Amino acid sequence: MTAFAIHSNRTIIDDQVKSLTVVVKNGLIIELLDGNVNIPGLETIDVADSILMPGVIDPHVHINEPGRTAWEGFDTATKAAIAGGITTLVEMPLNASPVTTTVRAFEDKLASAKNKIHTNVGFWGGVVPGNENEIAGLAKRGVLGFKAFLTHSGIDEFPNVTEDDLRKAMPIIAKYNLPLLVHCELSSSIELQTTDPTSYRQYLASRPKEWEDKAIALMIRLCE
Repeated sequence: MTAFAIHSNRTIIDDQVKSLTVVVKNGLIIELLDGNVNIPGLETIDVADSILMPGVIDPHVHINEPGRTAWEGFDTATKAAIAGGITTLVEMPLNASPVTTTVRAFEDKLASAKNKIHTNVGFWGGVVPGNENEIAGLAKRGVLGFKAFLTHSGIDEFPNVTEDDLRKAMPIIAKYNLPLLVHCELSSSIELQTTDPTSYRQYLASRPKEWEDKAIALMIRLCE
C-alpha cells in the first residue's frame, strides 16, 4: 500500500483555484482537504505556488516507433507530453513501420516502447483491407480501439478501407465493445488542380465537403 499527499496553493478543481491537500492511495485520489494539512504518518509534498491540476488526456498521438523513430520516438514523445501536463496519451497505428494492423506488429511496437515510457500510454489498432482476422487478436492483446481511413492515409502501408472491408471488420470490433475511429473523407476521382500551394481557399476546395458528407452517411448506415 502506497499513500502520500500533495499540497498546492494553486490546485485547480471545478474551475476554481484553491489551496488543497490531495491525498493519494494506491495510485488513486481518495480525499481532498482544504488548506495545507499535515497528516500524521503520511508524507506530504508541498509544491507551494506551483499549479496542481488534473493531467490532460490526448487520445490522438503519432509516435512513429518502431521504424520511423527519427520522426518521433516513445522516449521524446512521452517526455514532451509529461512536461506539458499530458499524463495519458493514446498512440495511433499508421506511422510505425510495421503499421499496427497485426498482433505481431503490435508486439514489435510494445517491445520498442520498453523502458522509454514516461506517461500512461494506450494504443489504437488499425483496420486495413484484408486484416479482419487480426482484429480479435489485437483486441485481446489490449488495443483500446481501432482506426481506419476512407481515403488515402498518407502512408502507403496503411491503405484505406472500402465498405466491404468495414462490413467484415465492424462486427468483430463490436463484439469486443471497442470504438472504431474513422477518417471521414470518401474521396472521388475528381481532383482540383491547385495553382497556388499557399492558398488556403484552394486547399479547402481540394477537400470537397461532399467527401465528408458521403463518408459520414456511409458510417451511419454501417453502424445501423
